[in-house]
Amino acid sequence: MGFEQEAFERLVHVTWDNRSKMQREMLRGAKGEPFVVQQLYIKGPMTPSQIAQAMGATTGRVSTLLAGLEKKGQIVREPDPDDRRSVHIRLTETGEERAHRQRESMRDAICWIFSQMGERRTREFIDLTTEFTTYMTLCMPGKPRPTPEQVAEAFSGNTQEEA
Repeated sequence: MGFEQEAFERLVHVTWDNRSKMQREMLRGAKGEPFVVQQLYIKGPMTPSQIAQAMGATTGRVSTLLAGLEKKGQIVREPDPDDRRSVHIRLTETGEERAHRQRESMRDAICWIFSQMGERRTREFIDLTTEFTTYMTLCMPGKPRPTPEQVAEAFSGNTQEEA
């Protein structure tokens, strides 16, 4: 077995088979209200279909989530001034406070982890994660592998990230 296969097996075990409590919580949050709140906090007002696309969820699922957030006073639906048939969802002050609390809680936890790893290893981790993520953006299962030109372009910083 080459190092690539061994690394793959170890990565799958570490990231999928043996998830930490934080990873499980983050994954749960990626399927619900915390994700919607963070999307709106980061990107600003969005349509329900934009939220559904970002989540990889159905518009029906998003509609249910939005109803719950609206009931809690964390979002409002506003008509699009250019297209009255469309609505934009935006956070209320209460929703922004929730988003801020979520981000601070995550920041505190991850900063603690980085403090345990030390500065040198943390910087290496971030650099390697950035490189790995760039390759993952280029290389999709079942698709042709990227050309050397595509790889060079991705690492030159001349490509735009997909939203």
